[in-house]
Amino acid sequence: MLNHRPVLVMEMPEEVNSTEAPIFLQELEPLLDSPSARIIFDCSAVRHIDRAGVAMMLHCLEKAMKGDGDLRLAALSVESDAVAELRAFEAFTTCNEAVSSFNDFRPGPYAPSYANDFRHKGTLKKAS
Repeated sequence: MLNHRPVLVMEMPEEVNSTEAPIFLQELEPLLDSPSARIIFDCSAVRHIDRAGVAMMLHCLEKAMKGDGDLRLAALSVESDAVAELRAFEAFTTCNEAVSSFNDFRPGPYAPSYANDFRHKGTLKKAS
């Protein structure tokens, strides 16, 4: 199933810390509650992320995925000191690449064989 919902790009603040993270989350929370939310955090302005910022971002990723959506990062600066802590995210060099990634889903070569195997009754052998 492909999702044709629009992709939302959110600009992250320069400081994603214990002060800014709750404010950002409060603005984003209603969007995370929508089904199949497709969100990109534009991190081009981010220079510092503390533990509270990382925790907020991971919370957003988890909530989006629970709602059958996804959250991706774009333009994460190497200057940001939390790059290593954000490996749980799919990250892209630019926002355009991240947006395109939502539309470029192609099933792997294994998908058609599964569909064919289970379509016909009696093709599975009973376990002995």
